[in-house]
Amino acid sequence: MQKARQTDKHPLLRHAPLVLIVALAGIGAFTLRNYLSFEMLRENRSLLLEYQDTHFALMVAGFVCVYTLIVACSLPGAAVASVTGGFLFGILWGGIFNVLAASLGAVVIFQAARIGLGQSLVAKMDASDGTLKRIKDGLTENEISVLFLLRLVPAVPFFVANLLPALVGVKFRNFVLTTVLGIIPGALVFTWIGVGLGEVFDRGGNPDLTLLWEPQVIGPILGLSALAALPIIIKAVRRKKGI
Repeated sequence: MQKARQTDKHPLLRHAPLVLIVALAGIGAFTLRNYLSFEMLRENRSLLLEYQDTHFALMVAGFVCVYTLIVACSLPGAAVASVTGGFLFGILWGGIFNVLAASLGAVVIFQAARIGLGQSLVAKMDASDGTLKRIKDGLTENEISVLFLLRLVPAVPFFVANLLPALVGVKFRNFVLTTVLGIIPGALVFTWIGVGLGEVFDRGGNPDLTLLWEPQVIGPILGLSALAALPIIIKAVRRKKGI
């Protein structure tokens, strides 16, 4: 309680984590663009594979930490990191490490936004009797479905899917659950691209990330999105019919 009172007395402290993340994102966008790239991976792939063979645990820890930082600070190179996971660790472990790191980074953004802006915005929504209150109640009623949609719909930026739930006060456990499960389809696609990255580099090419938009890939993901939206549609129809 005393800690909460101290935080309330200094509201700027509540916003410090999110401000730091935004600042790092801005700096990283200009300074790391050329480092977190496929070209840099191409130039250092032999060194990375050699280090992975001799120091596997350290490589895993370093990879997860770097990927988490990339996601948490919205730095450029998240797609490169996902592909690298497949390249270094294969489809199974690469997919696991990719999902773990991306989920940890998402949690960092969520908590930073929740501590700061989220608290004040949720309080205003709860105190409102108008549109904001109805939006908040609607999101609460369909929380799991909405969170899954944010994860599964490719058009929703990952940063937005991390930030928006914190600003409307969703439950932390629901956020974690839908994040871990919702990012698996996309993570598997990028991990699979990484598995064949060595052959692509040997041909002098770059990985084709447009694979995500191929019908055989985007189709199942959109199907999962429709499945996630189904409970919302059913509730809306029942409410309209007074069932």
